[in-house]
Amino acid sequence: MNQAQIAFEKKDADLSKKVHKIEEQQSLNDGHDEKHQMGGEHIKSAVYGGLDGMVTTFSVVAGVAGAGLSTGVVLGMGIANLIGDGISMALGDYISTRSEAEFTINERNREQWEVENNPEGEKKEMVEIYKSKGIDHDEAIIIADTLAKNKKVWVDVMMVEELGLMSVDEHPIKDAVVTFFSFGLFGLMPLLPFIVGSIAGLSDNLFQTSIALTGFFLFILGVSKSMFSYQQWYWAGLETLIIGSAAASASYIIGLAFEDVQV
Repeated sequence: MNQAQIAFEKKDADLSKKVHKIEEQQSLNDGHDEKHQMGGEHIKSAVYGGLDGMVTTFSVVAGVAGAGLSTGVVLGMGIANLIGDGISMALGDYISTRSEAEFTINERNREQWEVENNPEGEKKEMVEIYKSKGIDHDEAIIIADTLAKNKKVWVDVMMVEELGLMSVDEHPIKDAVVTFFSFGLFGLMPLLPFIVGSIAGLSDNLFQTSIALTGFFLFILGVSKSMFSYQQWYWAGLETLIIGSAAASASYIIGLAFEDVQV
């Protein structure tokens, strides 16, 4: 959680002023904001990819373990799920992100064309938008005339106010790659005890170790989720742990139900 959000949560006006003053000073440093954004633009894909990887893989592990099957079966089904679901999720992320970007870009191009070819009509639309928000007619005209002096800003405002569209990620391939590797890396955690056990010739408490390891990383990823969900870190971690545990418990119970089934 960033300092501005902390100030809001605490209703600390002095801290809020201090944070904004620091941000103003930092914005004077060319490229600072861009570097900050580029450093964190794929965090969401990494966190949700990791969460999905761990929950789905551990659910498979729990189901197989509940059925009393061998370590080899756990590894076979777990790795198959890891690769198949990882590819599927990455492709889904790519397609949805690309589709959203294409739609937003097309809408922006249309808005840009309207601003250039029908500026008076777009001004009237903007005036009506601000009037609907309770702004006086004359003041709305002043705002519209001011924004119209900069076409890029004008289009930016119309995209949000008229169409409700924000800027989008223009790098869907990067998001897909981040999602795939995060899914694979964190999805490997529930399988790690079984991999080590298979190599070392161990068979005791592998499932219990997998539970502990998965629970730990679920909590850590939940804490990471709080960076962009504005939840308290401990609630975000606990919520993620509970959801993951519920999914795994359901799989384990179903596995138990089929433990004595002969194939």
